[in-house]
Amino acid sequence: MIDPSFSILFLSCIALAALLYSSVGHGGASGYLAVMALFGLDPALMKPAALTMNIFVTLLLLSRLSHAGHFNWRLFTPFIITSVPMAFLGGAYTVNSSAYQIIVGLALILAMGRMLFMTENNDTISKPVIWVALPVGAILGFISGLTGVGGGIFLSPLLLIFNWTNMRGSAAIAAAFILVNSIAGIAGYATTTHQWPDGIPVLVITALTGAIIGSELCLRRLAPDHLRKVLAIVLAIAGIKMIATA
Repeated sequence: MIDPSFSILFLSCIALAALLYSSVGHGGASGYLAVMALFGLDPALMKPAALTMNIFVTLLLLSRLSHAGHFNWRLFTPFIITSVPMAFLGGAYTVNSSAYQIIVGLALILAMGRMLFMTENNDTISKPVIWVALPVGAILGFISGLTGVGGGIFLSPLLLIFNWTNMRGSAAIAAAFILVNSIAGIAGYATTTHQWPDGIPVLVITALTGAIIGSELCLRRLAPDHLRKVLAIVLAIAGIKMIATA
């Protein structure tokens, strides 16, 4: 079980993960999973804890980004049609595969490299075709529910690489994508187990504290080029973490 009397260092790491990830529109699940693994928490309880923090952090992010006019429903809808049911299915399974972690880690590092060598925001924004958006949503949704990672860390690079939106637009879409898939994933998890970690309110409050600062950076303080570099760092951290813990 998760000890409700968390150490200051543990909570500080959770808050830092939330700050860094929320600055680019992510819920921070891969960061939370890394911190919990480092502090030796029970792997069986890491997924519900990460998904729960994801839900609250991305709800905050989405409300702020949407209010600022960065959220695009037409871009978001095709991805979510297939991702939600697949996230529910993924949430009902528990998988521990070293090969899977290595593959995902390498994919994240490759995406990080692509982010570093991207040009500035492209003025030409193209709409994704439905036959691309639907399978992408399904794959990322299943990964989201299966691993406890919201899926936005995979979707954001695709949105930018294919010029489907700009940096803050990708942050808004990623936040919404993570939110709905985390809800679906936790629902799927709840259908198969009644084992829930102690201290969830403490973790949520800690993550939200970091996310308040991170969302401010996302909205006002960082220029798009800086956001791109932060996203590259986030991808590298997540990729290295997955490979190192495989």
